[in-house]
Amino acid sequence: MNIAIVGTGYVGLVSGTCFAEMGAHVTCVDVDAQKIQKLKDGIMPIYEPGLEELVKRNVGFERLKFTTDLTEVLDDVEVVFSAVGTPPDEDGSADLKYVLAVARQFGQHINKYTILVTKSTVPVGTAKKVKTAIQEELDKRGVQVPFDVASNPEFLKEGAAIKDFMSPDRVVVGTESEKAKEVMTRLYRPLMLQNFRVIFMDIPSAEMTKYAANAMLATRISFMNDIANLCERVGANVDSVRKGIGSDSRIGTKFLYAGCGYGGSCFPKDVKALVHTGMENDYRMEVIEAVERVNEKQKSIVYDKIINAVGGVKGKTVTIIGLSFKPETDDMREAPALVVIDKLLKDGATIRVFDPVAMDECKRRIGDAVTYCKNMYDAADGADVLALMTEWRQFRMPSWNVIKKVMVGNVIVDGRNIYDRQELEELGFVYTCIGEK
Repeated sequence: MNIAIVGTGYVGLVSGTCFAEMGAHVTCVDVDAQKIQKLKDGIMPIYEPGLEELVKRNVGFERLKFTTDLTEVLDDVEVVFSAVGTPPDEDGSADLKYVLAVARQFGQHINKYTILVTKSTVPVGTAKKVKTAIQEELDKRGVQVPFDVASNPEFLKEGAAIKDFMSPDRVVVGTESEKAKEVMTRLYRPLMLQNFRVIFMDIPSAEMTKYAANAMLATRISFMNDIANLCERVGANVDSVRKGIGSDSRIGTKFLYAGCGYGGSCFPKDVKALVHTGMENDYRMEVIEAVERVNEKQKSIVYDKIINAVGGVKGKTVTIIGLSFKPETDDMREAPALVVIDKLLKDGATIRVFDPVAMDECKRRIGDAVTYCKNMYDAADGADVLALMTEWRQFRMPSWNVIKKVMVGNVIVDGRNIYDRQELEELGFVYTCIGEK
């Protein structure tokens, strides 16, 4: 089966590569000529475990190609996926200009029945706008070419995206014709043969499913952070509380960990967009609004704990380990570390940082405002405070004796609750985390 995917960002590149791995012939399209050339040269624009090897293998098998021109492949494909960005506007709504630009180009050049599938996360009702844009372009051409639109939202976790695609919890597909459903069934047949769930539904329901899923996960995080902050005030231990409520089969343990807030490309953007969709339909999403407020406040909690521990940071050195919004990615969009760094810099602190893969991204975002170090021990050298923001595996069992020797101070702020209080206090550190007094 021949398909094209427009957009070689996180969703488009991972999806295209995995479809190729399943046996499809895939052309990934992007208007960024430099990015396309790098991909042809085997240089990845993002960090995702296993992606580089998968791309190179499928390029070698000639199942995966890259181009800047969608029109050169339209006559040869059955399905075009739109995986372009939908950045938030100032009011929180999703900006659909790139999605609609793909739809217009699709309408300007298709000559046979083709399906345009929206892979990007888009508000309910977007498919109607896409369909209208395509039809307007066909009318301008004065031709009647059959087409369908569909919705196939992604549920990929950064850091585990390939596994999520190849062994999914579920695949959601929204269609409005039997013909489109038949084509999408053929495309996903390899997954269906392995008994993974492919759930077909109407398009508005598919569009809503993505937002509802992310909003639910974001709600669990903000709920647990709210509970953690109360635990500190009443003398409870949030880890014990988490175990107690997570053992309820109706609740479970996933996304039930206290920390310094969620970030990334999905949760913040999708929560805002869902709130805006409610406003557009004269309904206030009060729970979701609260989720966003709690999370924005939670991003500052590590900063607050640093200030409480040392009284002020002017003239002091603070080490930040972990910069990405989560482990196994270099993505720093909406990362709590950025909020903490900004506040500390404004207070006059000197900041030393280390992250296994996000150093270049941090440099791109904030330049030379901080000192970039070669490892966590180098970062801790001369520090008054060491703060963990991202729970990378390599940070879980450090040599505390080495850190104690190189630090000037002894304050450890654990923004992800991965360290043992007793161990650190016995070594002479002052330890503080989330949700414990």
